[in-house]
Amino acid sequence: MRLGAVVLTMGNRPEELRALLDSVAKQHGDPVEIVVVGNGSPLPELPDGVRTVELPENVGIPAGRNVGIEAFGPHGGEVDVLLFLDDDGLLANEDTAELCRAAFAADPALGIISFRIADPDTGQTQRRHVPRLRASDPMRSSRVTTFLGGANAVRTKVFAEVGGLPDDFFYAHEETDLAWRALNAGWMVDYRSDMVLHHPTTAPARHAVYHRMVARNRVWLARRNLPALLVPVYLGVWFLLTLARRPSRPALRAWLGGFKEGWATACGPRRPMKWATVWRLTRLGRPPII
Repeated sequence: MRLGAVVLTMGNRPEELRALLDSVAKQHGDPVEIVVVGNGSPLPELPDGVRTVELPENVGIPAGRNVGIEAFGPHGGEVDVLLFLDDDGLLANEDTAELCRAAFAADPALGIISFRIADPDTGQTQRRHVPRLRASDPMRSSRVTTFLGGANAVRTKVFAEVGGLPDDFFYAHEETDLAWRALNAGWMVDYRSDMVLHHPTTAPARHAVYHRMVARNRVWLARRNLPALLVPVYLGVWFLLTLARRPSRPALRAWLGGFKEGWATACGPRRPMKWATVWRLTRLGRPPII
């Protein structure tokens, strides 16, 4: 089973990027081919054999990763599985690639694996990095309904069947959009606690556009993927949850602006999931209303 890896970088973490590439090179089994995409920035000197793409401007996370997919041929078809790794993370163990090969070989319906993210100093996994509602035990592997964008592996047949990440999202919720489309096509998503990416503990709101993008893309996600009856339910629940979390006044203002933008702007093609998929998501512990 051929593995590739896509690493997106802004060019501002050359030492961390090199450490990540070294951790990929140390993986057991056949070598993992790597492409590094410079998202609007020139790339530093990289090891021999690493493919590179330098984009003239920052096109956002999903569009940048899509460029990395296509660097392995249409829909990434030159390899069987693509790993997507944050440029300031590194693979904690040298058997992660072999675990991926074994998992995908053993389960033909498995389309996506979400790795466990752990702080390199404390070993702790943030609750938000466990992609399910019952997130108190990060060491428990399970079927899930979404995955982590910078720590995952995707079978390239998924891209060939349902398409890539949604370019226009730029940042936030692009993984759930792909996961829902994959689940609707019959693929499954796993969270695996034994496949670990070391990554420093961070807060999602460190990004200046966080609140606006999260709100806008939440609306787009619903409009693109949910049956019409569930769109107002899903967005109403998230509206109330956001108010219950009592964000600061500037954060709430940005969130409300993004929520309005999500309704006022084009969300891309609408392909509502089947009701059978709604039931599958419910059985997996996360009905698509939350």
